[in-house]
Amino acid sequence: MILYQTDSANPDFQYLIQFLDAALAVHNGEKNAFFEQFNTIDMIRYCIVAYIDEVPAACGAFKPLTDDTVEIKRMYTDPAFRKRGLASAIVKELENWAKQQGFKKAVLETSQELTHAISVYEKSGFYRIPNYGQYRGVETSVCYEKAL
Repeated sequence: MILYQTDSANPDFQYLIQFLDAALAVHNGEKNAFFEQFNTIDMIRYCIVAYIDEVPAACGAFKPLTDDTVEIKRMYTDPAFRKRGLASAIVKELENWAKQQGFKKAVLETSQELTHAISVYEKSGFYRIPNYGQYRGVETSVCYEKAL
């Protein structure tokens, strides 16, 4: 596995995101437009693409949320490459990168139904917090936080 730091202009990142967006559209159903507005990838400076044998297999990103906090976004692993620890490796790489940039905390939002994602975040040391920002009052969302 090779983890490559890039930005959202990277074609392999964009390739993986199209599958993430398609999966989320099915998962979110009629609520997809609400979530979609927060998931644009234009101008994300901090993206990771994981490669297995030169094939883009997984991705993730973070965006600055405040002066000391980042939001982890756009996590996806191609189904053919799941159960190999890629998501956990990407989360760790994103945390290290954010810490190098001077950020102190990472937060994220996911669906309460995405139990595999929740498992990755909890194993990575994230703990559940009250829903923040645009996710306040969204019953299907769960939010997490971790000090970097």
